[in-house]
Amino acid sequence: MKEEKFVLLAHGGGGKLTRELIEGLFLPYFGNPFLSPLEDSAVLNFDNLKIAFTTDSYTVDPIFFPGGDIGSLSVFGTVNDLSMMGATPLFLSASLIIEEGFPMKQLERITHSMAEACKIAGVEIVAGDTKVVGKGMADKMFITTTGVGVIPPNVSLSVFNIREGDLLILNGPIAEHGIAIMIQREGISLSGDIKSDTFPLNHMVKDILKVEGIKAMRDLTRGGLGGILCEIAEATGLSIHIEEESISIKQEVLSACEILGLDPLYVANEGKFISIVSPQSAEEVLRIMRGREEGKFAQIIGRIEKTPPGKVVLHTTIGGSRIVEMPIGEELPRIC
Repeated sequence: MKEEKFVLLAHGGGGKLTRELIEGLFLPYFGNPFLSPLEDSAVLNFDNLKIAFTTDSYTVDPIFFPGGDIGSLSVFGTVNDLSMMGATPLFLSASLIIEEGFPMKQLERITHSMAEACKIAGVEIVAGDTKVVGKGMADKMFITTTGVGVIPPNVSLSVFNIREGDLLILNGPIAEHGIAIMIQREGISLSGDIKSDTFPLNHMVKDILKVEGIKAMRDLTRGGLGGILCEIAEATGLSIHIEEESISIKQEVLSACEILGLDPLYVANEGKFISIVSPQSAEEVLRIMRGREEGKFAQIIGRIEKTPPGKVVLHTTIGGSRIVEMPIGEELPRIC
């Protein structure tokens, strides 16, 4: 008798099980030329206009955390997905599922946060929906945001543009968002100021797209740096070699990861992304990034090679190397 299978938390974690769910169930039913590339946003063509279109749901726990809340996260997260395709984000819709008994004061706080985030990112919420479910039928609040943006005619970003010799640029320290959520969730007191890096990337992306030679971009949310790089390597069949000493991690975040037994490579971010660029463009992209607050610690962290095909190789600070594997699920569930 065939064993019955069930949905696990890890199916929503951005790792191997998420990939299996998408490729084994959803794509066979929904697959089409717009969805099948599995980029951060779909690219839709209308006559001479290229549109980026994306949607995302936010179930973060707790809903308030150092550096942000579920409201700002829902706006910036969708803005960033549009930005990774080179789009100028313009409009969002917002769908709220609220548990009965949720404090109205907290709802106003989140609404204000979303409005402020829209001002910072330069987008507007133009449609929405609100549903209330019975007490105990949801966990406080869930938000789904859908975004639309316009891609300039000369911009065409995709992991399938990547070639051997291209360089990887990371715009700053990793693992801040996931660790900020975790210490808040668990009530852990640590020294240092650990805050989520929740931030819109569209303004910096617009600046660096003035440079030719940018092949692809990905924001490092679920699965973290390690998970996203594994996705790119698997999709392209190329090898990604990264240098551990070039990957910036704040000391307090690294200490928290060690205490919690977490690998910072797989911890989620909300204001960090990878740009994959031609070698000729790398220094100019770095210069522009470092001129902005959200990119002042940008570094070249690796390069694209042919072997081993479809793998990510981490070259360690002690002179060794190891294969970075795709995580099964998410080390920290409900992180975004």
